[in-house]
Parts: sequence; C-alpha cells; structure tokens
Amino acid sequence: MNLRIAIQKSGRLSEDSLKLLNDCGISVKSAGAKLRSQAENFPVEVYFLRDDDIPQYVQDGVADLGVVGENVLYEKCKDVEVVQKLGFGRCRLSLAVPRNSAYQSVASLEGRKIATSYPFLVESWLRQNRVDAEIHEISGSVEIAPGIGLADAVCDLVSSGSTLFMNGLQEVETILESEAVLVKKTELDEEKEKLLRKLLFRINSVQAARKNKYILLNAPNDALDEIFALLPGMKSPTVLPLAEEGWSSVHSVVPEAEFWDKIEALKYAGAQGILVVPIEKMIQ
Repeated sequence: MNLRIAIQKSGRLSEDSLKLLNDCGISVKSAGAKLRSQAENFPVEVYFLRDDDIPQYVQDGVADLGVVGENVLYEKCKDVEVVQKLGFGRCRLSLAVPRNSAYQSVASLEGRKIATSYPFLVESWLRQNRVDAEIHEISGSVEIAPGIGLADAVCDLVSSGSTLFMNGLQEVETILESEAVLVKKTELDEEKEKLLRKLLFRINSVQAARKNKYILLNAPNDALDEIFALLPGMKSPTVLPLAEEGWSSVHSVVPEAEFWDKIEALKYAGAQGILVVPIEKMIQ
C-alpha cells in the first residue's frame, strides 16, 4: 500500500517539496513529463499536479496528502485537514495601490475596483472590514491592472515587493500570511494513518534540525557555570575534559533564532575555538 502525495508540478513550491521528501530519506525524482513517481525506499507515490488542483484531489481521495500554499488552500475552501506547516514557500497576500494614491485606511477602498486572483479571500476580508468594493477576478499580471485602468487596487502574493515597486504600486494591507502546508484527506484508513505518522516523524526531525545549530567550544573550567547558563542544549550540554588541565570541551545545540546573540555571550564568558556544525536530522 502506498501513501499518495500530491505536490506542485512546477512553481515556487515544487523544488522545496521534493527537497523535503529527499531530506526525509525518501528518494523521489522529478517525473518530468509524467504525472506520477514512485519513491524507491518508502511506500509513497508522488503526483505532480497544478497547485490550484491539489486541494480538490485530496478532498476527492485521489491523493491522500498534498503540499499546498495556504493562499491556495483557503481560496479553494475544500474539505481537507491541515496536518503540519512546512516552513517554506512563505509569502503574503497583500493589497497594493498606486504610490500616488491617497490611501489612508481600508475605508479608502469603498466603491473601488480591486483586481485579484483570490476573489474569495478578498471578498471575505472586505466583508470583515465592512467595505463594499468591486472585485475583478483575473489570473496573471495582476500588477498591471491599475496602470491600464482596469482597477484602482490589486491583491496578490508578495515576497520581496519588487514587482509591486516596478509597477508603481505600494503595499498597504496584508490579508494573509502564507506558507506551504501538508494537508490530508479528512479520513484515512488505519494503514495509511500509520504511514502518515512515520512520514511526520521524519518531517519533524528535518524541521528541528533546520531550526538548530550544533556548537563545540573550549572553555576554562572556572567559566563553565556561566557557559552552562547560556547553553541548555536539548537537556544539558555535554562536557568532556581536554588534555590541557583546567579546560573542557562543551558540546550543545543552539536555536538558529538565538545563534548570534548566544555566540557573542559565550565569547564574553570565556569560550574559545567555537565550531558551528549544521545538523542533518534531530530526533527529539
């Protein structure tokens, strides 16, 4: 029995989805012109689909799981369950207006025209803010709509904002913060639930490794207490005596988000010869 996973055939989530599976020890090659690929060392079959179709395929049970952006998931409103956020494909669905417009607040959109590929999300957001605006649903090249007189504002995915800037637009509101998520069919049989748990165990190990760094340092023994306070590690730091009397080697794990602050504090506390090693997998 195979666990069937749908991922984006091409686009911003495709490469990262394949990389995640390969980092989990699941060898899957891009299918090229094919729509399916069988993993070599795990009971997984990967379907390569258009991202807009993935929620529907999972709801209908054609695929058991899918990797899809939250923007697509919530726009399509299909009956699927979010299993886990995956930490890649981060972007935001934002409202943008011409830089020379007199935008002051959401109320400025009253009676205006908004071009978007996400009519459901935009309509819901406008309703929540009690604004009546006209939505023009278009696909692709949303940013040019104000310049050709089609709309007064646009709502589209934004990463760096450079595309908006080049089209004379400024970002004024964020409707949704989005990233890739793993979704599943609402009901899986017992065997496939077991396979899903095995897959999630691997994904969690990969994600934990990405969020942490393994560090090794040398320190005088009289500085160890201060250093221990800075390095809790997974349980506590590992300490090994050095050949030079009065010195020890300390091994620990530091969260990526705290890394530079911790390193500065460790040097101030007397740590020397600090080595930083990436972690491939982290089992907690």
